[in-house]
Amino acid sequence: MKLKKNIAISESGFVFNPEIGTSFTTNSLGVAILKQLKSKTSSEEIIESIIKNYEIDATTCEKDLGDFLRILDQFNLIEG
Repeated sequence: MKLKKNIAISESGFVFNPEIGTSFTTNSLGVAILKQLKSKTSSEEIIESIIKNYEIDATTCEKDLGDFLRILDQFNLIEG
């Protein structure tokens, strides 16, 4: 999965989809995930990065990342 090319992400967590004119906000972890998706980082690498930088176990991380990716898909922010 990767973030659509035209999605804008600010450091403060503001996410804008110019294709349909919608905007969203996310926290710092969400920004980190979105940036990794934009650079075509794999889900496995994203999970490794989160586990390394946050106090979370692999099972919970996989579930939470899956939930986040489904939300991004619902808002038409990702491809593939």
